[in-house]
Amino acid sequence: MKAVLKRVTTPKQVEVVVQLAHIIWTEHYTPIIGKDQVAYMLSTYHSFHTITNDIANTSIHYYLILNDSKPIGYVGIRLENKNLFLSKIYILLEARGHGFGQQAVTFIKELAIAKRLEKLTLTVNINNSETIAAYKKMGFEITGDICSDIGEGYVMDDYKMELKI
Repeated sequence: MKAVLKRVTTPKQVEVVVQLAHIIWTEHYTPIIGKDQVAYMLSTYHSFHTITNDIANTSIHYYLILNDSKPIGYVGIRLENKNLFLSKIYILLEARGHGFGQQAVTFIKELAIAKRLEKLTLTVNINNSETIAAYKKMGFEITGDICSDIGEGYVMDDYKMELKI
C-alpha cells in the first residue's frame, strides 16, 4: 500500500484534518491522557480555527496522508532553524501497521534533505509506548524530556526525539 501526502491549502481540506483529529485523538489518546485533556487538545490545537491560522501564517505546513485517495491521517511540520519539527503525525487505527507512518516520515525526511536541514525533531507523550517504539524503529533517538504547561491545568509530558539526516 502506498501513501500519498497532499498539502492542505483549502478550508475543505482543513475540515478533513479536523475530522481525522477527532477520530484519532478520541480513540488513541483518551486512554493515555483522559477524555478531558483530549477535548482540550482538540479544541485548542486541532480546531478549524487553529489549523487555518497555522496555514495562513505559514508557521505549520499540513499534509493529508491519502491511501487510494482516501484520507487516513495527517502531518504537520514546522521549520525550526536547521531542523524540521514534526509537530503532528496521526493515522487512523485501521490504517496503522501498514507502513503509512514510515512513508510519511520518509516524505518529511526528503523535504528536510531538499532544504539541507540537519535533523527531524519531534515530541511524543512518554506513555505512548507503541508510537515511541515505531519512531525508534525508524531511527529516531530519545534526546531528552519536556513537561510543558499547556493551560487549563494540563501538561504535555513528552520525550524529545530526533533523527539526524
